[in-house]
Amino acid sequence: MTYNIAIDGPAGAGKSTIARRVAKELSFIYVDTGAMYRTIALSLLRCGIDAKDEARVSEALPGIQVSIAYRDGEQQMLLNGENVSGLIRTEEVGNMASKAAALPCVREKLLDLQKELARTHDVVMDGRDIGTNILPDAQLKIYLTASADTRAERRFRELEAKGISCSLEEIREDIIMRDEQDMHREIAPLMQAEDAVFLDSSDMSVDEVTEKIKSLCRWEKK
Repeated sequence: MTYNIAIDGPAGAGKSTIARRVAKELSFIYVDTGAMYRTIALSLLRCGIDAKDEARVSEALPGIQVSIAYRDGEQQMLLNGENVSGLIRTEEVGNMASKAAALPCVREKLLDLQKELARTHDVVMDGRDIGTNILPDAQLKIYLTASADTRAERRFRELEAKGISCSLEEIREDIIMRDEQDMHREIAPLMQAEDAVFLDSSDMSVDEVTEKIKSLCRWEKK
């Protein structure tokens, strides 16, 4: 019997950072579902396909092979065998991923891969609808959020540290727009699962959030 931890929440809430840290400290596998959607989004952008054109997206999907590899415990995203982990973190890809994730054909393509990982490994999986849709039977569900201002400031600092020129106000507007898209899409919208623990990280450090989630975990090493 595997143990699954589902972490949902809006863009920029720190889900990936926290999920990765929790997984490492518990010796679980970290599954970044957002990276899976970003990988498909990158392929669509390369092909010049608009996510609004569901027919063209559906036609392109059979030729998009998404797979996962782990290097030193870190998830690596492969697009048709190419490691694209360093190419999928742009705002352009993120926006495309948010739109593509609303399409049933895209979600169906990735669903089996996500569920198989959870069936065969102890995992920490983060995304928008993990606790409500992907892993409804997860033993621990967290809804991790933070204010739009806090999330924008974190993203701004992250991009600045990488030497990427950016506007704090534009990032904030982008985050609010993506919240709107994710919460109001018809298929698997972003929402807190009824049995999820609500966790606002606006005034918490990464260490504090990590320890809080670990304290809620009822898993014991076999």
